[in-house]
Amino acid sequence: MAENQPADDTATRIPIFDGHNDTLLGLDRGDRSFFERSDEGHVDLPRARAGGLAGGFFAVFVPDPGIEPDLTGDKAEEEDIDTVAVRISDRYRDPAAMPPPMSLAYAQSRAMRMIANLFRLEAAANGAVKIVRTAAELQHCLATGTFAMELHIEGAEAIDPDLDALEVFYQAGLRSLGITWSRPNRFGYGVPFGFPSSPDTGPGLTDLGKALVRACNKRRVLIDLSHLNEQGFWDVAAITGAPLVATHSNVHAISPSSRNLTDKQLDAIRDSDGLVGLNFHVGFLRPDGERSAETPLSVMADHLDYLIERLGVDKVGLGSDFDGAMMPAAIGDATGLPHLIGELRGRGYDDATLRLIAAENWLRVLEVTWGS
Repeated sequence: MAENQPADDTATRIPIFDGHNDTLLGLDRGDRSFFERSDEGHVDLPRARAGGLAGGFFAVFVPDPGIEPDLTGDKAEEEDIDTVAVRISDRYRDPAAMPPPMSLAYAQSRAMRMIANLFRLEAAANGAVKIVRTAAELQHCLATGTFAMELHIEGAEAIDPDLDALEVFYQAGLRSLGITWSRPNRFGYGVPFGFPSSPDTGPGLTDLGKALVRACNKRRVLIDLSHLNEQGFWDVAAITGAPLVATHSNVHAISPSSRNLTDKQLDAIRDSDGLVGLNFHVGFLRPDGERSAETPLSVMADHLDYLIERLGVDKVGLGSDFDGAMMPAAIGDATGLPHLIGELRGRGYDDATLRLIAAENWLRVLEVTWGS
């Protein structure tokens, strides 16, 4: 993907911490090196530097084995991220036709491989990249220009019923967990992709899922609400004392996708001093739900305006879904982030507000959740 030109030089000086990407999956497929500029996918270190991306939540997401042949080998070279993202989401639209649950052994094998690759990446970076485990480490990275990578697991299929794997992953650096992706597992029910659709699509957490929330609370692991259905959202809210966080979700009142948050959910996040990270996926942005790259930046700004009005300026961030979703053409990849900053500046957002949205709000909620 060609590099976007920054909207202005000032925009690139605002460091951006991103609440969600699927870059580890792209690296696991072997389609590019993180240290070399590529036209594949959305994020590598050179493009991150060019766009002002200072770090983010790096998700370990294990695809269903049924789509694995299309994510490896020659097929991977034929399909761009947009095509893959659309095909995967289409597979998870009908709750009655979900693929069978993946085995624990398969999920753990793939998850551990991606985590090992993350460790190898950090070791090869000669200090340019750091896996952050505390808010203080993140703050130091933002101050020094070290690229910050926070280990996130998206979908808890790799965690066993006894939760032993949670302890292992925590010791490895796991600091945030999405209990489900948009599919069911032993811990709960993810929200299928639907438009127009309510996020209220069925039962929420299982008893084991509620135990997982308590175990995460004990370790101060952030619970990501983005792919849970509505009942699962409320189940987490009833258990946790931590801020409610949806790392990559948008406004249901603007774009009535099942993946977006209702006003009632937004109010609960506000009341918990939580945070919502704006998802860049065009199908979760557009009022018509169309998956079209020709989606203007103004629609992204509309969601941010709404979130700020509903939640407050200190409870809104960015959660791009880079390398896992179809981006607006005006963003394209990480190099296009200054275009969004420029759009917001054109709406009257001052630098103090932009810095809150870009990184400082994430730092606040992580300090509260992880502890200082």
